Amino acid sequence: MSENELQSSNQEQEQEDPVEEFMSLDNWPSSSEILMVGFVIVNVVGIRHYDGIIRGREMVGLVRDELNPYDPNAIKVLNTRSKQVGYIERSAASVLSPLLDDRAIIIEGIVPRVSGRDNIFKIPCQIHIFSRLEDFERVKVAIARGGLQLISESSASFTLSEAVVIKVTRGVVEERSVDEIFKMLDLKVCNEGAAKPLDPPKNMIKSELFSHQKEGLGWLVSRENSCDLPPFWEAKDGVYVNELTNYQSVIKPEPMRGGIFADDMGLGKTLTLLSLIAYDKWAYAGHSCSNVDAENKEEPGEENFFPLFRKVSKRGRSSIKAETSKKKQKTEDFNTKPSGSMEPRTTLIVCPPSVFSAWITQLEEHTRVGCFKVYIYYGERTNDPEELQKYDIVLTTYSTLAIEQSSQESPINKIEWRRVILDEAHVIKNVNSQQSRAVINLKAKRRWAVTGTPIENSSLDLFSLMAFLKFEPFSVKSLWNSLIQRPLAQGDEKGISRLQVLMATLSLRRTKEKGLVGLPSKTIETCFVNLREEEREIYDQMEGEAQRIVKRYISAESLVVNYSTVLSILVRLRQICTHLALCPSDVKALLPPCKIEDVKNNPTLLEKLLSVLQDGEDFDCPICISPPTDVVITSCAHIFCRSCILKTIKRTKPCCPMCRHPLSESDLFRSPPQPSQTSSSSGASSNSSSKVAALLKLLSESREASPATKSIIFSQFRKMLFLLEEPLKEAGFKTIRLDGSLNARKRAEVIREFGDLASNGPTILLASLRASSAGINLTAASRVYLMEPWWNPAVEEQAMDRVHRIGQTEDVKIVRLIASNTIEERILQLQENKKLLARKAFGKRGSKDQREINMDDLHRLMNL
Repeated sequence: MSENELQSSNQEQEQEDPVEEFMSLDNWPSSSEILMVGFVIVNVVGIRHYDGIIRGREMVGLVRDELNPYDPNAIKVLNTRSKQVGYIERSAASVLSPLLDDRAIIIEGIVPRVSGRDNIFKIPCQIHIFSRLEDFERVKVAIARGGLQLISESSASFTLSEAVVIKVTRGVVEERSVDEIFKMLDLKVCNEGAAKPLDPPKNMIKSELFSHQKEGLGWLVSRENSCDLPPFWEAKDGVYVNELTNYQSVIKPEPMRGGIFADDMGLGKTLTLLSLIAYDKWAYAGHSCSNVDAENKEEPGEENFFPLFRKVSKRGRSSIKAETSKKKQKTEDFNTKPSGSMEPRTTLIVCPPSVFSAWITQLEEHTRVGCFKVYIYYGERTNDPEELQKYDIVLTTYSTLAIEQSSQESPINKIEWRRVILDEAHVIKNVNSQQSRAVINLKAKRRWAVTGTPIENSSLDLFSLMAFLKFEPFSVKSLWNSLIQRPLAQGDEKGISRLQVLMATLSLRRTKEKGLVGLPSKTIETCFVNLREEEREIYDQMEGEAQRIVKRYISAESLVVNYSTVLSILVRLRQICTHLALCPSDVKALLPPCKIEDVKNNPTLLEKLLSVLQDGEDFDCPICISPPTDVVITSCAHIFCRSCILKTIKRTKPCCPMCRHPLSESDLFRSPPQPSQTSSSSGASSNSSSKVAALLKLLSESREASPATKSIIFSQFRKMLFLLEEPLKEAGFKTIRLDGSLNARKRAEVIREFGDLASNGPTILLASLRASSAGINLTAASRVYLMEPWWNPAVEEQAMDRVHRIGQTEDVKIVRLIASNTIEERILQLQENKKLLARKAFGKRGSKDQREINMDDLHRLMNL
């Protein structure tokens, strides 16, 4: 890659247009219990214009289509296979859509019974309506005024409801609950047993795999070559039936060749995936599994080196090639397709820019010269799909795909890939983002989502992976909500049981706690720090004022409207716990006003509010769910990326996505310029921070025990990294910094310098948690210090596992600095709730207490 490409890699921004999707109910806060209000019976119309077919009692997906040019209230109807069947009739859509747009309801659909397609114009459909208890009366009144008949539990007709899915077989009704169907699948998975371990071909992969990697390779190969029906499908009298939705087809559905490879971070997933590509290529060349041992003999004289990536054309083509004709001839049989074969052979690997170097390093270290031809599809690149198909591996980024998502000329979108591998697949957890849609729309025979943290916040993170894997019916969001998300949110123990069965069916996860690779030990200690008198006084005043404000919002049921206010309060409380210099001296003045009008009329207060939110790296734009760029604040006190909110207000009904307050461009205010960060900018000494004093003591003790020990200090506040530089220098430590402001080349230089074992090299890396949580190897360090807890425990674990992974030779010690009797202790409990859900998703069936995070969490965080 060129200098310019490397410098811009970390600046790639997700090219998103999520506004039309964001307004859907799927984004409402799950702060209250969602209950069924009742159901209405309406018609699906326009069915003769669409290919989607319904053949019986079947669940259907209902998708809001706000940008429909003919009807702004349109609601699309999809079958299990995501094919459009038609639209909900206009009269009903005009009643339901405003409630959906206001996030007052969620809807699920089921077609009671269809006898052939006698009526080519319409099909009856039951729409089950769910809402928060506090919105029940409002919803009932709106439905009645709209002329729809709501059939509630008190109605005699309620027995007609088909919310519980049943199956119909040739005129005989056989009832089987959803959970009985899940149990049958679970039993089938348990009876299949583990896949047979496999060795990769040694004339392609030169490294010896660990036992768990061989088992992983066996599982990957068995999944890719499966001829079984996808989960939940059965053959019945020549017809294929989806047991969950009762969708029927005379065409056999394609096997599900792929899944979620979710091994813990640091267990060598990349090498296992390279072994999969090598094994598949080796088998495709005509080798049989029976002679794998005979052929897996390392050839004498094989050099242990790998040529660097290099440019070979003006269009930016880079490839790993054999440097000599001898090597080229030796590997020619592996690079040649059998004559007459049209089967795609190229693997597309998608990853963040920071992971590029990891893939290159793994290719250099573990594969033999010339066995793979690799193309870097990034920066300047070819537009010829035939050119790309000459390569074994095409490596690209999520942002590159997002940019080309709507391009008809993109060669990426024209190719049907042998397989698509999403590395760090949790990147697409926001299914509405353009980069998520780009990977979901790729054409591929095999699909792999690879991530050590498949669940970061809630089970909803998994939906985008289901959509990418084309796992029907869970790739339809309304059906995912019906079968998985809603039972989990309601605390139904069946919800987690279903999720566990799904994960057992399509994923492989092993953790380092099982001692698979003999890694050195990892210990995590919590160091509780008592705030000094000045810190405690300011913190208590701030928390008391914050509690009064949040109580007022809860009482008025206006938490969503005041989203940014609550966020800024939480950020300030956390900053006080870490260092007073993160907060301006007049802390109370930073509290946002209770009335949103005051924000618009007070520019000084507006700037102060923006400065609050800019200090924390963990603030995400509510629309794109990414760190905001070109920050703006609305007159209703909500903060967004400028591009995101501008797209919103250009809609037919311009309004705030958070509170539905009408907006125009004149209601937007730019962020003030961010002040320059320097080590001396704070004017505060380390004595103003109890945590800094505690950190210096811990580092000094570690240095006395082992002077050569290297440490990493993580903070989510970039300003904190600068504040630490001076006191560490005064204490005799040599530091180096890694944060999001550095371009890709500079990051690589920092990592190399920190990994240098020279005695005069840096011993402390000051690292941003976001910039260092994925795609880099920091095994040069064996001590990790976390200056504050992160909302999302998965991000912390990703950062820890940059140190505790294959290649680490020392015992790893991690210290979390927590301010006693503050919000930080309560964040730890919030983390445990999220970790519990992630563990249960991959754990044993039958556990209870499954409710996901709700309003109670806010009460605990604010100590109410």
